[in-house]
Amino acid sequence: MIDSSAFHGKKAAYFTLGCKLNFSETSTFGKMLHDMGVCTAGKGEEADLCIINTCSVTEVADHKCRQAIHRLVRNNPNAFVVVTGCYAQLESEAVSKIEGVDLVLGSNEKANLIQFLSDAWSGTMSVNGKNNDSCIVHRVKTKDIKTFAPSCSRGNRTRYFLKVQDGCDYFCTYCTIPYARGFSRNPTIESLVNQVRKAADEGAREIVLTGVNIGDFGKTTGESFMDLVKALDDIEAIRRYRISSLEPDLLSDELIAYCSHSRAFMPHFHIPLQSGSDTVLRLMHRHYDSRLFAEKIFKIRQFMPDAFIGVDVMVGCRGETPECFEETFAFLDGLDVTQLHVFPYSERPGTSALKIPYIVDDKTKKQRSKRLLELSEKKTKAFYERFIGAETEVLFEKAPRGKSMHGFTSNYIRVELSADEAREEYDNKLMKVRLGCFNHDRTALKADIICHG
Repeated sequence: MIDSSAFHGKKAAYFTLGCKLNFSETSTFGKMLHDMGVCTAGKGEEADLCIINTCSVTEVADHKCRQAIHRLVRNNPNAFVVVTGCYAQLESEAVSKIEGVDLVLGSNEKANLIQFLSDAWSGTMSVNGKNNDSCIVHRVKTKDIKTFAPSCSRGNRTRYFLKVQDGCDYFCTYCTIPYARGFSRNPTIESLVNQVRKAADEGAREIVLTGVNIGDFGKTTGESFMDLVKALDDIEAIRRYRISSLEPDLLSDELIAYCSHSRAFMPHFHIPLQSGSDTVLRLMHRHYDSRLFAEKIFKIRQFMPDAFIGVDVMVGCRGETPECFEETFAFLDGLDVTQLHVFPYSERPGTSALKIPYIVDDKTKKQRSKRLLELSEKKTKAFYERFIGAETEVLFEKAPRGKSMHGFTSNYIRVELSADEAREEYDNKLMKVRLGCFNHDRTALKADIICHG
């Protein structure tokens, strides 16, 4: 039983670290609390409730989580503080001992945030975890994480984020995500279609499909990711869909071909490579080799020559000798991709990667990251330059009054509309533009409006 009166008039502050999936979930928390009568604390206002949705993908992420918790506790000394997310699942004991934290919710429990808050504020909360002084911990073991917390939310931007899957069955040697989020699971296509129709009624024009390993969609329900894509493509009120990330071994030729002629799925792919060295891929226990990855890139280019292709690359992991890194660099240099998302390897307690003897020092990691980031910049610049002078559609996002507006083309080129041309009514509108040269910081192409889309 939820005591709704306990929520009325309260102010909440939110802080999110990590992936798009976390941001989507936090936005859903905010919407749920807003429906219960909770408003978002303004700048400088003290909150009654603080929610920190954490990440634990690297040691740096763990450190940022702790910093965020301390900062919110310090700035909101009278608030009820809730910590959830991956760090809360993996290090619940440590989080519960941070002064000021009142409630720790693991990955299985965050779906019931409203009920836990109601119980806490009404004094009826029962403890199914450990009670460390005044902090209550609710967390089950990884094998017992079964719940799926739905999320389809906009957050602070134009695009909506639809959570289609959670958890992962791929136990890569460097990764803690399966331990933090549990095994792969998903809702039904019917339930996701209903969420998208509701988002369309709210004015959604573009939706990003998010999850931990979304190509694995269907294990829970006996459906497939291809089935989901086709069902969503039929919802004509949504003009654009983007697929956040797909493992290369789950990116089927059928899906690539379908996206090339679909009504609303954009020519935009994000594919995790991690390493271009087959030696390292085997050490990581990845489910593909460099040849398969290259074949997928070739297939995308065959069907969609203008597609934006982003690639995740990890540098300095255990076992990445200088020869292995040079293999990765050469592989990526010769690959027709648009952008590299480069991140240094971070030791994660409990992972089997710790058994690999060859260790890369921090200085070498930084040098390798720098080389790959320079390569990425060169590739992205060349990709953008191909489209200078082209006419295309852009979905613009709201900007502060007097500031430039930004948006993205179908193939994810960032576009800037000058403050003089920007209009409030352009927000969430598809506009026909002509692409010009780079803006002052070379992060976008300038645009001139031709007409409404």
